[in-house]
Amino acid sequence: MRVPANLHSGSLGFNMTPMIDVVFLLIIFFLVSSHLAKQEVQLDLPLPTAQSSTADTNQNAPRLTINVLQDGTLLLAGRKVAPGELVSRLHDKQQDAGPNVQVRIRSDRDAPYRFVEPIMVACAKAGIWDVSFAVYRTEDVR
Repeated sequence: MRVPANLHSGSLGFNMTPMIDVVFLLIIFFLVSSHLAKQEVQLDLPLPTAQSSTADTNQNAPRLTINVLQDGTLLLAGRKVAPGELVSRLHDKQQDAGPNVQVRIRSDRDAPYRFVEPIMVACAKAGIWDVSFAVYRTEDVR
């Protein structure tokens, strides 16, 4: 008996279109999120100067950057935050990222210490002990 020829005419394969769409969406998501993270650190602030400083050694640890403007406005992730909200926000970040959360304080050099102190107290209450200040080295400032 002869086998019909039309049984072998069609081939099965994977439809790659949905997977390519997902990959493009992921690429766009990561590009946008990395751009927003860079904007947070690149806020134009005249940072204080320091005689000595150390380079950041642990680049992979989760980090939160808190910007302090000259008038005392606190910016967390680019948004204004009240000093009273800081403890809960820091605690939430620590729950999400684990115990190795770092906090970097970027303060205007003319901002009084009374605006920076609530940040340090909030970090202590949230159990975050890795707190650093962003500064310019004295020899780098011209």
